[in-house]
Amino acid sequence: MMMPDAVPVLTIDGPSGSGKGTVARAAAERLGWHILDSGAIYRAVGHAAGAAGIDFGDAAAVARLARGIRLEFRDPGDGGDTRVIVDGVDATDAIRTETAGAAASAIAAWPEVRKALVDKQLAFRQPPGLVADGRDMGTVIFPHAPFKVFLTASPGERAERRYKQLKAKGLDVTLVSLLHEIEVRDARDASRTVAPLRPASDAVVIDTTGRTIAAVVDAVLALVHQA
Repeated sequence: MMMPDAVPVLTIDGPSGSGKGTVARAAAERLGWHILDSGAIYRAVGHAAGAAGIDFGDAAAVARLARGIRLEFRDPGDGGDTRVIVDGVDATDAIRTETAGAAASAIAAWPEVRKALVDKQLAFRQPPGLVADGRDMGTVIFPHAPFKVFLTASPGERAERRYKQLKAKGLDVTLVSLLHEIEVRDARDASRTVAPLRPASDAVVIDTTGRTIAAVVDAVLALVHQA
């Protein structure tokens, strides 16, 4: 039986809209590895905290909720988005809104909340391997992962990607508001004292601006296959 520490991990970090979620899913499928969407975990906690009327500024209360929350990821079996089940309820669509994203960013700034969710993320490291998508996968959660990537893209392109995604889901959003939210979130995530958004010192940085998903996935997988 392979020990958890011996299971290979590919971390894919980066800001919202950089393409890391799509790239991570494609890479995991081609490698036949498990996938961890850490952003979904934080979004789920933020969504649950908001639904429970908890102040995002109350770190202790949010951390208590994080420790007790039941999260499940289900493959829909039709090639669609992985379903995220929060305390028995399908919250997939709810946690993909910009409101949930802002909530995730706000609660992620609290050390107590991040600590409460570490074990939940580490548990995803199972044979034959794991592709971990997030903001601090290569710097905090899996610092010794053998494969690390940090994806980035221009704020304008990232906003346009999110705009197309959300409009396709029938949501009422504007490109201007999304660009503003991305810029605000970038500044907050990069300046927080705990696990700031930045590439790991040994990560390969890939700018996805103007590049197709297929090209980025090929570049990411080349790192794994070259090992």
